[in-house]
Amino acid sequence: MSKIKKILVANRGEIALRIMRTAREMGIKTVAVFSEADRTAPHVKFADEAVCLGPPPSGQSYLLGDKIIQVCKDLNVDAIHPGYGFLSENAIFCQKVADAGLIFIGPSPASIEVMGDKLTSKHTVAKYNIPMVPGTPDAVTDRVLAKQKSLEIGYPVLIKASAGGGGKGMRVVENEAEFDEQMDRAVSEAIASFGNGAVFIEKYITAPKHIEIQVLGDTHGNVVHLFERECSVQRRHQKVVEEAPSAVLTPEIREAMGQCAVYISNQKYLIVKRTM
Repeated sequence: MSKIKKILVANRGEIALRIMRTAREMGIKTVAVFSEADRTAPHVKFADEAVCLGPPPSGQSYLLGDKIIQVCKDLNVDAIHPGYGFLSENAIFCQKVADAGLIFIGPSPASIEVMGDKLTSKHTVAKYNIPMVPGTPDAVTDRVLAKQKSLEIGYPVLIKASAGGGGKGMRVVENEAEFDEQMDRAVSEAIASFGNGAVFIEKYITAPKHIEIQVLGDTHGNVVHLFERECSVQRRHQKVVEEAPSAVLTPEIREAMGQCAVYISNQKYLIVKRTM
C-alpha cells in the first residue's frame, strides 16, 4: 500500500476535527466537505482544502457518496475517512471507494455488510460458538411459529429490527395477547426508519448490563481489543451515558469478552480475505 498523502474526511464537526488534527500531526493533508449550513464550521476552516457538497439536509450533502468520490478524484485524494455515522457503515459506498482506486479508512465492504445487519451478524457469530441471547435465528415471517418460539423462550420477549440501530424498531412483548400489536408497531417503525421491515425475536433481559468491546484491526489481520465501554444507562433503547471501564466487570469476564471479540474479528478477516 502506498503512503497516504491526502485524505478527505467525509464527516463534520468534532468528529472531522479530531481526524484532521491527527492527520496534521502525521504530515497528511486534509480535505473537508461541508453543507451550506456548515460553511464557517471549525472543521472547514481547519482543513487544507474544503468543498461544499450542497444544501443543509444530509441527504443533499454529507450522504452524497458519488459526489464525495468525485471530489477525491478532482483533488488527488488518496483515502477517505468516514468518521462515524453518515456513510461510515454503508457497504455500497465502501465498495465504490475501493472501485475508484481509493483507500477506505475503515472496515472492508464485506465486514460492513456482515456486521451491519443483526441477523447476518448473529449467523456469523453462531458459527464460532460465541454465547448469545436466546432467540429466532432468522427473520420472523410466520406469526404462529413466532408466538410458539416466544413461548419456548419465555415472555417477556423483544421484537427487534434486523437493520439499523438507535433503538428504532424495538418492542417489548410482555405476553402473547399483545404480540400482534407490538409486532405491527415494530415492523412499521423498522420500515419507516431503515426501509427494511425484517424483525426477529430475542429473550428480553429485564435488568441487563450493556457492555461493548472496542476492536481495532488492520489490513494485515492484526486485531486487538481496546477493552470495554458500558452503555447500560439508556432511554428508549438509546444510550445516554457511556462509561469506561465498566464498574461491574470482573477481570475474568473482561478478558473472556475481549478474547471473544478478537476471535470473531479474526475469523471475519479470514473470511473476507479469501473472497477478495
